[in-house]
Amino acid sequence: MKAIKVKLKDAEKVKKILRDNDLSDLRCQVKKIKNFIYFPVKKAVIGYKLIDIQLELVRELKEPEGVPASYDVIGDIIILREDVKNVKKVAEYLLKKHRYVKVITQKVGIHSGVYRVQKLKVIAGENRKETNYKENGIKIKLDVETSYFSPRLSNERKRIADLVKLGEKVLVMFSGVAPYPLVIRKHSKAKEIIGIEINPEAHKYGQENLTLNKMDRITLYQGDVRKVVPTLDLKFDRIIMPLPRNAEEFLDVALKVLKKKGVIHMYTFEEEGKEDRIIKRIQKYTKIKRYKIITVGQFAPRKLRFCVDFVPEF
Repeated sequence: MKAIKVKLKDAEKVKKILRDNDLSDLRCQVKKIKNFIYFPVKKAVIGYKLIDIQLELVRELKEPEGVPASYDVIGDIIILREDVKNVKKVAEYLLKKHRYVKVITQKVGIHSGVYRVQKLKVIAGENRKETNYKENGIKIKLDVETSYFSPRLSNERKRIADLVKLGEKVLVMFSGVAPYPLVIRKHSKAKEIIGIEINPEAHKYGQENLTLNKMDRITLYQGDVRKVVPTLDLKFDRIIMPLPRNAEEFLDVALKVLKKKGVIHMYTFEEEGKEDRIIKRIQKYTKIKRYKIITVGQFAPRKLRFCVDFVPEF
């Protein structure tokens, strides 16, 4: 059987690479010998030598009816949609299928309230909703029920970080548990990053994540952006607005603290092919010098999540 030999300290990182690229050979069990983990793989993995080793076969699981084609995985927690049927059997199956998963939850209702949080019910596994998640070289601790967080924006957060130039001052509105500030700090040479989050629970985790990642040059504030931003006495080179619903309603706040030639990254939902509506909504607040619309995910059939990168005309 083919496997790669990985140091124990690198196991989580490699496990994610294998999972994200569908490289794991799920027919065989992972094996631990002293300070190394042997991951069964389908084919060669860049950076690791393929070796032959005797591994135990995984007893084949019978897939029950109702297993969804996709679901969110945050750390060791799976989040199932509210419309998944036969959910008890589906949850038990997924728990056995994915050895790294310890909790299966299901959405109850939709994101609601000022904090845009999602009620979740634990269906199988450990009775908790707190987890540790890794992306783009950073660690994030959060409660998946009390804080809004989307693992599907991992690549998008890295895209934004790669745009940040040396010495920039960056404002992240609606910063949540601080994924944008952390990824930007990790992958750019920004001079200063400010995050503002109204949800006290998410802010608490954000502060904890700064310590967890030993990050400097990031300051997080808890409160309403309309009240906090005017107190900062700062101008920013770049402002990120990752509030998918009605973010444009806060453009008046952002425009007052954006430097000339500064860039805004505003997130929103819109029907596929109707991106012109987004530009019209922005133009109610400001003229646009130049812009680019990026598709960053799907929210519902024919409804997508977009990010508009634009420079206002002052």
